[in-house]
Amino acid sequence: MFLKTVLADGQAEQAVIREMKARAAGARGDIEQTVRAIMDDVQARGWDAVCEYAEKFDGKTPYIVSPSELEAAYAACAPRLTAALEKAAANIRDYHEQMLVKSWEWERGSGETLGQTVRGLARVGIYVPGGTAAYPSSVLMNAIPARVAGVGEIIMVTPPTENMSVEVLAAAKIAGVDKVIAVGGVQAVAALTYGAGMIPQVDKIVGPGNAYVAAAKKLAFGTVDIDMIAGPSEVLVIADHTANPTWVAADLLSQAEHDRLASAVLLTDSMAQAQAVSCEMERMARALPRWEIIRESVAGYGCAIVFEDLKDACKMADMVAPEHLEVVTAAPRELLPYLHNAGAIFLGRYAPEPLGDYMAGPCHVLPTSGTARFFSPLSTDTFLKKTSIIEYTRDALEGYAQDIIALAQSEHLDAHANSVAVRFAEEAQDEKR
Repeated sequence: MFLKTVLADGQAEQAVIREMKARAAGARGDIEQTVRAIMDDVQARGWDAVCEYAEKFDGKTPYIVSPSELEAAYAACAPRLTAALEKAAANIRDYHEQMLVKSWEWERGSGETLGQTVRGLARVGIYVPGGTAAYPSSVLMNAIPARVAGVGEIIMVTPPTENMSVEVLAAAKIAGVDKVIAVGGVQAVAALTYGAGMIPQVDKIVGPGNAYVAAAKKLAFGTVDIDMIAGPSEVLVIADHTANPTWVAADLLSQAEHDRLASAVLLTDSMAQAQAVSCEMERMARALPRWEIIRESVAGYGCAIVFEDLKDACKMADMVAPEHLEVVTAAPRELLPYLHNAGAIFLGRYAPEPLGDYMAGPCHVLPTSGTARFFSPLSTDTFLKKTSIIEYTRDALEGYAQDIIALAQSEHLDAHANSVAVRFAEEAQDEKR
């Protein structure tokens, strides 16, 4: 069978999880030493180093894409595509405005005012790949949540290749990117991390990239913040006997075509469904331009597992914690309470994964490789900084003074205790006088 199919027995599920973890490790590769050398060189030599690596790897010196070039790119786009980008941008903006957290204050008691200020980061860098394809959707998905969050300046870097297409530049204009700089690779991440020449240091770097870019972001973390370390793409589909096998097959292929390390897994309660999906996948895949990539992806990291009860399939889905999770059953919402770990959950036969990639509104930058157990999708929260506010009156502080002193002394931090005690010591002396 094109999609290898097994019965659930505990061992099969564990084997799939082990393969996916190995896949993620293989994607990272042994490249950190090379990346670290470039990062260190840019930190030491600044703009000269950035330009040397750009000439070596990009074939061009970095340059700023002018506003007139962005306008020209927007005008050069096919009207149908421009309309689609504008519609997607509006949906992304609407969705993220709904989740925007605001500053707040609360009076817990007499003289106790507590709260939190919520502000957008001052400056964010967005990395947009430009290696084998153009991704205008990634521009929208990264920049618009930042804009909604109130980020002060959005700087986009992208390699100056043929894939720095009019579509990518048009998306930057639509999303409200402040500055587009034609530079890619590790040198771009290093410049955003430390600041170099025309590229200022940012507070956070977001966006996908190849294994070298991912390693650079990992090394940048701590000097600046990052969104996440993204691994190969993955989809897990839970489907019962009522699902259309052609549609399920198409959804699995939509991720398998990404690259040879992509994962497409089907969990079902019907052997007949698994076999039908496998046949449909092979039939459709052979007609697709990326057939060789799909064939290797499915052979290496694709499978179907047949369960007696789909609630057990949900348990496996939680262990896998997939980037994309589709539930294509007669009553998909009945399974939702059993699903806790996924980057995004797509419910029903009319919510295919590409809907989330392009148009629905939630960000398609999602945790991969099982990290959905503890990471969340990129959103407005990604670009917000929260600061606690504490304001007390004299009487309010006095009510807690002895408790604070006791806690500080238990930790042998006498200066902490004194910081509170000194505020009332003078008053006590005045009263004695």
